[in-house]
Amino acid sequence: MKSNVLRKAASPLLIALGLTLGACGGTRNAGLESVHQPIVNRLDYALDLNTGGNGGLADGEAQRLAGWFDTLRVGYGDRISIDDPSPYGSAASRDAVASVAARHGLLLDDGAPVTTGEVGGGMIRVVVSRMSASVRGCPDWSRSSQPEYAASSMSNFGCATNANLAAMVANPEDLIRGQVGSTDQRVSSKAIKTYRDKAPTGAADLKQESSKGAR
Repeated sequence: MKSNVLRKAASPLLIALGLTLGACGGTRNAGLESVHQPIVNRLDYALDLNTGGNGGLADGEAQRLAGWFDTLRVGYGDRISIDDPSPYGSAASRDAVASVAARHGLLLDDGAPVTTGEVGGGMIRVVVSRMSASVRGCPDWSRSSQPEYAASSMSNFGCATNANLAAMVANPEDLIRGQVGSTDQRVSSKAIKTYRDKAPTGAADLKQESSKGAR
């Protein structure tokens, strides 16, 4: 009988210890900010083009560049730059690339990122830098909601909000640096003016409907 009593008294203690240790596992969200934050990655795509004798692009290179842009589907958020190995660079080559980029609604950046391999003589390298944002490790149900002894939110806390933000942001770089503010008051008040000038949806007369004559 004595051994049975001891065995029964020890069982609740082991269960409580197991629950305490179980609550310590998984992702801990102890602050107001979620540990699941968007991560921004950058990929650089490079294309070497031949230059012409006049300093511009060789024949057919502008068409090849345009086709490359179409294949990459360049658009808002992409950065286009030129790596020119010549000491002073070629303004004609830069203007030719800028003209093709302008047809896709983009401007050239001043500096080019470091890429693999050297640019050959008589050539320039066009680099398209593209950023993407994602939230890793979501959804995360690694932590049990109850019992909770560490004052932590759910392990999945912030996954939906930050994953949607990463998916919807037009330019992922804005998550790192943001946009440079404009001192032009017309730009900052344009959205407010559009909202104020738009007529309310209920301002017009109600549409008249009749059931007469319906068969």
